[in-house]
Amino acid sequence: MALKENDEVKKVVFFLKEIGIEIIEKELEETFLPGLELGPDCIYIDYDKLLYPGDILHEAGHLAVTIASERKLVGTAEISKDWPTQGDENAAILWSYAALHHLQLPADFVFHPNGYKNDSEWFISNFESGQYIGLPLLEWMGLCLGNEKAEKENKLPFPAMQKWLRD
Repeated sequence: MALKENDEVKKVVFFLKEIGIEIIEKELEETFLPGLELGPDCIYIDYDKLLYPGDILHEAGHLAVTIASERKLVGTAEISKDWPTQGDENAAILWSYAALHHLQLPADFVFHPNGYKNDSEWFISNFESGQYIGLPLLEWMGLCLGNEKAEKENKLPFPAMQKWLRD
């Protein structure tokens, strides 16, 4: 079965379109993550070259945690040379975990053994035990609430998100 027809992939693509991240099928040359490339407010996917469908969510996380005015510059010469920063990377990783939780997908869908510099199991272990590396940053971005603030505001804490895209 083609990856494009995979139920998990269809669920991810539907979710991303629903939150405002466009998915564009496109033939891609060699890219950092096989079959994926980021563009202005969008993700280009070459399903014939895509190796790990969970990488779609990680890349979406990069777009989601980038401020709206810069999100339009992703993939162009106008984007800052230091984008994404290490903070952006941490936020994107945690965002993708929240998306997994929201979509009810297994953690190894994104955190597969061939990614994250062999730290996939470490990320899964930390996140599943409630150790959310980068949570203050996501909270600062206005995307979610930690336990304390969520309780005060009578809202759901992370991994529930208050919104999916940074303003």
